[in-house]
Amino acid sequence: MIAIIDYGMGNLRSVEKGFQKVGADARVVTDPKAIDDADGVVLPGVGAFKDCMRNLSDLNLTDAVLKAIRKGKPFLGICLGLQVLFSESEEFGTCKGLDIFKGKVLRFPHNELKVPHMGWNSINIKNRPPILDGVPDRGYVYFVHSFYVEPEDKGIVAATTDYGLEFTSMVWKDNIFATQFHPEKSQSLGLKILKGFGDFVKKA
Repeated sequence: MIAIIDYGMGNLRSVEKGFQKVGADARVVTDPKAIDDADGVVLPGVGAFKDCMRNLSDLNLTDAVLKAIRKGKPFLGICLGLQVLFSESEEFGTCKGLDIFKGKVLRFPHNELKVPHMGWNSINIKNRPPILDGVPDRGYVYFVHSFYVEPEDKGIVAATTDYGLEFTSMVWKDNIFATQFHPEKSQSLGLKILKGFGDFVKKA
């Protein structure tokens, strides 16, 4: 079973429906034990970094997330679920993240491009993770975000996207996969990614 963590922020139902469409057993959970018992874990999210960290703490989910990652359980972070894996964010002042990866979450610079970055854009695959099997380089996926991650270790960058600058749109290290874009909103290509994660969980 894949646990989709409900901490009060995120498009949970569409993520769950996406996994169901590709035949994966995924369920929305709020209980740390359900996360511990799951074969794979998904942390989706939209909204503010600080609110996410506070909600995870208030619901006693932070330790369950860290434990799952450290045990080597397949993990997928989506949008805000990618950003909180990093050390800190500059959103509304400095806020500490889970610090799984060293690096910062930065706001897009003020220029002629609209912020938030919203809509379809392509991904440049730099280091193909197993969950991108069958996904073409330069394939289009759906984004909604005003902040992007800047990893210290460039070796974890799986894909980048161009929007005024080349930013990290996907990371991968061992059992951890995380996307700045929304697979559940990215139609057939996004479903391939969700299926890829589901298949990875089965093999783990």
